[in-house]
Amino acid sequence: MRLLIELSAEAVTILMLGGVFVLVMTGFPIAFVIGSVAFFTGLAVFGPTVTFHILYSRFYDLSLNYPYLAVPLFTFMGVILQHSGVTKDLYQSLYEAMGRLRGGLAVVTIIFGTILAACLGVIAASVTILTLIALAPMITRGYDKSLASGSIVAAGTLGILIPPSIMLVVYAPQAGLSVGQMFMGAVFPGLLLSACYILYVVIRCRLNPALGPAIPEDQITPFDAKKMIRLLKSLVPPILLIIAVLGTIFAGIAPPTEAAAVGCFAAVLLAIAYGKFSWGLMRQAMIETMRVSAFVVMIAAMCYAFVGIFMNAGAGDVVAEFILSVPGGKWMSFFVIMAIVFMLGMFIEWIGIVFIVVPIFSPILTALGFNPLWAGMMICINMQMAFQTPPMAMSIFVLKGTAPKELGVTIGDIIWGVIPFILIIMVVLVLCAVFPEIILWLPEKMIGAA
Repeated sequence: MRLLIELSAEAVTILMLGGVFVLVMTGFPIAFVIGSVAFFTGLAVFGPTVTFHILYSRFYDLSLNYPYLAVPLFTFMGVILQHSGVTKDLYQSLYEAMGRLRGGLAVVTIIFGTILAACLGVIAASVTILTLIALAPMITRGYDKSLASGSIVAAGTLGILIPPSIMLVVYAPQAGLSVGQMFMGAVFPGLLLSACYILYVVIRCRLNPALGPAIPEDQITPFDAKKMIRLLKSLVPPILLIIAVLGTIFAGIAPPTEAAAVGCFAAVLLAIAYGKFSWGLMRQAMIETMRVSAFVVMIAAMCYAFVGIFMNAGAGDVVAEFILSVPGGKWMSFFVIMAIVFMLGMFIEWIGIVFIVVPIFSPILTALGFNPLWAGMMICINMQMAFQTPPMAMSIFVLKGTAPKELGVTIGDIIWGVIPFILIIMVVLVLCAVFPEIILWLPEKMIGAA
């Protein structure tokens, strides 16, 4: 193949990766940035005929990728649930059960966020709901603004890891993995993160009670059998939904795409049961589903194009040689990969990271001898931090945009609040590296890998 411009693979690597990094700083949408870098690099190196062939074949392959059908289905399910009233009584019931504990409201927020994560799978929806329900009660009861904000951001961001997670649906086909097995592999790391968040809040408020005061004695009412029944009743709908989706996958009854359709049906039934169903709700859910799905597909198509040009120009081999040649063995190479993903998360949205780095890094991780499912989940856990690390921190921006102005929560409060939770994610990554069974045990127990 005759190149129009004689550029070495190393030069193409620097040109493409550097071009994306620089243009992202301008504030242009990530899809246009990645697509334009791919297109113009392809024209310069391969010419229009080969470039258009690569782009067309990549777009066509993307359109035939069946697992991506789960993206609009899970989005639709999440939007329906967000407005169905399923979570209306759950937060109050949890608060009544744990309000006596120092930091109890923050603990309840994390537990509530974990349950939302297993129902919604959409970060913006989880953070918005938690902000509207939990932020004002915490701050008006004397909670430290940073602790309150950090708890909401960390708990809301669990939605991108705990299944049904859109990130896992997008990641798995890129790495040649089973979506169902990735769902199961994410369960224990997600729950471990949630437990560590709770432990941090409890210890911090025990050491400094002023950060998260308990309910005053004169406001405490007995947690009697009536309140227990109310709590159990409020837990039934989310549990049923989780069983409808994850239970069918784990039991081998249906693969994730079909399980997503079951989840949509269950969400509609719950909306009807709670008296929230209307054609207006269906219209709103369908519009939001189309918006999110179009966003995902647009970025996916541009990233597919980028990776196609990148690999055909030999830049993928350059990256592989660099990582494989890092001194210190395979674990140092793995550390370099994780550090790259972490740094990208500060500047690029998660979907761009998935579509760019996974096709490049997956073969390298396999060559290093790592279990592909374990390595994929480690990258997904790592990307929890992408939502919480400025300047591209979607969870922080959603909280700031949703928080009532009279509460006086600043970006600085939120950033200081999320730093401890980012450190916790790093600790969990170390635990999953030392004990890989945290990730691998449940997928190995699946009845027929979906």
